[in-house]
Amino acid sequence: MEQLIPVFGMITGILITGWMVIGAVKLMHSPVGIALARRIQGRSTDDEDLRAEVGYLREQVEDMQRQLGEAQERLDFTERLLARGKPVPEEH
Repeated sequence: MEQLIPVFGMITGILITGWMVIGAVKLMHSPVGIALARRIQGRSTDDEDLRAEVGYLREQVEDMQRQLGEAQERLDFTERLLARGKPVPEEH
């Protein structure tokens, strides 16, 4: 029985090491691993796709800001009209 304990410990160590290696390989092939590799290589800021996407998103934000400004102007106009108010004719 005493001889089996070191064998089980060795098998457990081998299994844990194998799982760690498999996990590390999966991490390296994941988007996180790819981003880390680019960061280490110094290519994280040179990604043209990322720059194009940021440019597109900036255009979208500017368009939404313009639309929001127009909606605010319309709301202000409507509020002014309602504030003037028309007298309601009295019924006799």
